[in-house]
Amino acid sequence: MSELKPRITENGIDYILVGDYYIPDLKLPKEHRPIGKYGRMHREYLREVHPVRLNTLTLTGELWTYLADLNEQAQERLDTIMEQMKDAEGVTEELKRTQEMEWVRRCNNIHNRAEEIILQEMIYS
Repeated sequence: MSELKPRITENGIDYILVGDYYIPDLKLPKEHRPIGKYGRMHREYLREVHPVRLNTLTLTGELWTYLADLNEQAQERLDTIMEQMKDAEGVTEELKRTQEMEWVRRCNNIHNRAEEIILQEMIYS
């Protein structure tokens, strides 16, 4: 029987010989951005619906960066959609000064609708 190499690479993953077994040598990237609400929601979606994709992202060390990027994009898109809806529906600072509760009601309604769009387009797809 030939001697086993102390390190091997297969399918782009490094393995280290420990005893008689090769263990993946996984190193997490230095990512300091939070994955946030939308990143966590998408991670759960991947866990339930696309476990192979989640596993691939985890093994390649790209999961945290992928989720942080997705969270930032979703938040930016949400802000953009909300501003567009506020302009289209006449939710202004004037309304905020004159009818504060009506302004809050409309802003909450716009936020909920915009978030539903984000969830359908980015998180659960």
